[in-house]
Parts: sequence; structure tokens; C-alpha cells
Amino acid sequence: MRPTGKLHLGHYVGALENWVNLQKDHDNFHLIADYHVLTTQHDTSEIRQNTLDMLLDWLAAGIDPGQSPIFRQSAVKEHTELFLLLSMLVTSARLERNPTLKAQVRDLHLENMSYGHLGYPVLQAADILLYRGEAVPIGEDQGPHVEIARELARRFNRLYGKVFPLPEAMLTKYSRLPGLHGKSKMSKSLNNVILMSDDPATIAKRLKPAFTDPLKLRKHDPGRPDICLVFTYHTRFNSAGSGEIRSGCESGRLGCVDCKVICATAIADVMQPVRERRKVYENRPADLMDILLDGEQRAGEVARQTMGDVHDAMQLG
Repeated sequence: MRPTGKLHLGHYVGALENWVNLQKDHDNFHLIADYHVLTTQHDTSEIRQNTLDMLLDWLAAGIDPGQSPIFRQSAVKEHTELFLLLSMLVTSARLERNPTLKAQVRDLHLENMSYGHLGYPVLQAADILLYRGEAVPIGEDQGPHVEIARELARRFNRLYGKVFPLPEAMLTKYSRLPGLHGKSKMSKSLNNVILMSDDPATIAKRLKPAFTDPLKLRKHDPGRPDICLVFTYHTRFNSAGSGEIRSGCESGRLGCVDCKVICATAIADVMQPVRERRKVYENRPADLMDILLDGEQRAGEVARQTMGDVHDAMQLG
């Protein structure tokens, strides 16, 4: 993930829950993609604090740094070297066809694009292939990037000899969580999020103006839960009670205000253990740095071994 500060529920259900579960059966590498921040902004003054805030949320979600190394992209220089080598194997026309990039340009209203921004899927490919990743847990919008990584791995292997496995995308059940406006996924840049670290009162406040059924104008009007954003949240955070919520909405017994109150309480209850784990680390910055330095040492060992094999295959150095 790019370190953009505190994470929201979309990150939690679309990635972190899956990452935590994958620790049981896989060797995981967790990358703080600080170089990727530069694709859309030049101000670097907040990257360090944003990195720590994001690390806090990862730990709060249940990522175990003893089992799965957590590290900064900028601290393992092999990322940039492999990015350079892979960039020689793809055309600009191929990168310009990337639908995820087109969506990002649209959503962020970008008028000009840097060379680095156009090529950031190649850097993502380097992030994956450097650790010979076989599976990449992603949201569905990142699928095109995994495909580019597969193309680059195939091309490298064909030209120089097999070094890289072909990574497979692993989609989570809730790979996209719609934002509070109901028109797109949760995104802090769109100001439509509930943060993982929000307390119950803040969750209720954020959810209050959330999009619902536009035809349910009064409390006793029958509603259509299948098009209601708040009901989508119920299915994820209040699954045991979602049947009763559906019945109440469709019959008109349950008004939108009360529905949102129930939903906010359910979200707060589910996230309470996460908030409590976050508090354990909030006042321990030295421990956070130790976690990063340890992860960077472990990741660096793997990265150096991979690049040694790349140099041998390419007859470089």
C-alpha cells in the first residue's frame, strides 16, 4: 500500500483481513510503497508520519511482523534496479492502455502525467517479482497491474532464462467497499471514508449523511435494500442482523435514520479490537522503527538473492 496516512474500512475489508488470514498458510511480504506516493504528489513532508500511521493500522488489523516482514520500498534499493530493467521490456503504448491508470487520472482530475506515473505498474511488477511472489492479494481494480507483472515475468524468462514465477491475483470477497457517497469505492481523496481508527461517535457522524434509497423519502416508505449503500455495510459488519434489516426496510417498519444508527453501532463493535490494538503501539515510536528495520533487513536478503539471479541470467556485472 502507498503510505497516505490512516487507513479506512475499504482497506480493512478489501485487503488487511485477507492479509491476516494469509499469514496462516503463506510466507507474506508487506510493502510500504513510499516511492509510489511520488506518482501523484511531490510533497514528501508527510510520508514519514503517514508511514507510521499506516503501519499502526496494519499492526492493529493483526499483521504479525515477526512472521511477515514489513518494510519500506525506499529502504530496499533493489526495487529501483529491477524496475529499471523491467522498464526496458514494455512499451509506453502498453502502459497507456492500462484501465486502472485511466480511472486514476479521471478520479484525481490529473491534467499532466509524469513518466514515473505512467510506469508505476512496472514498479509494482518489480515489487512483486523481486520476492518471486506467486500470489498477490488485491482489489479487483488492481487486476490489470498483476497482468502487467505476469507479462513482464514471461518476457524476462523467455529472453534470459526462468527466474520469476508468474504471479496470480487473489481477490477478496469484499474487494471493493463503496464509499459514503455511494458512487465509487472508499477513497480519502474523495472524502467518502470511515477510518479504521474512528471512535463510535465519529463513525455515527460520518455515516449519518450516507447515501440510501432515493425513493424512501419518509420513515414508513418501503425501501429497496439491494440498492442501499448502508445495507451493503450491514451485510459486511452486521451479517447476523442483515435479514431483519432487510425485512424492516422493505416493509417500511425501519427508517433510514434508525438503520444508520444500528449500522454505525455494528461497525464500531466489529472494529473495537482493532482500535484497542492500535492504542498499544501508538505511543511506542521506537518499537515501530524496530519493526521496520527488522523487516527491511529480512526483505533485503531475499531481494539481493533475486537480483543476483537476475544478473546471472542477463550476464550483467
